[in-house]
Amino acid sequence: MTFTPRAFQKPAPRIEQADVPLATLQQQVAAIVTGQRNAQLLTEAADRTASPSDRLAYQLDAWLVRHPNAPVAQLADYPAWAAEMTARENANRKARKEA
Repeated sequence: MTFTPRAFQKPAPRIEQADVPLATLQQQVAAIVTGQRNAQLLTEAADRTASPSDRLAYQLDAWLVRHPNAPVAQLADYPAWAAEMTARENANRKARKEA
């Protein structure tokens, strides 16, 4: 008995389901190539910079370009963040005036 992966056990989808207009395919390929080029440029920039923080930023940008559907945090995920940052800024200003 041979092992058959579950993905290959059911009949393959009909070719008509995979068919798309040529213009759509060209746009998709162009977007993939552009994304790969941008990720490569960001990776090269990360390799050339001497700044650790820039290196991290370039590497994160390259990862996000390679994974455009990755979930990223939104401001709505942290509703109290803006108010907290404002309070800290105000406290720092007050502390500098008193010093």
